[in-house]
Amino acid sequence: MNKEFADLSKKNSKELGAELITAREAQFTLRIKHKTGQLNETNQLGNIKKKIARIKTLINANKLKDEK
Repeated sequence: MNKEFADLSKKNSKELGAELITAREAQFTLRIKHKTGQLNETNQLGNIKKKIARIKTLINANKLKDEK
């Protein structure tokens, strides 16, 4: 298991929501930098996309756990 994923899985839904907002803001700034040619490490775009997917997965898992 990824260390980042393990850290995220310890957070509650409210904290994950805040983390998701932060990650989306970071994704937006990375996209702008990429379009203007200021981003040298383009792998950061993929990394932030994966982080957003992990956060959404955990939010969904928490919702399903709460419904039971």
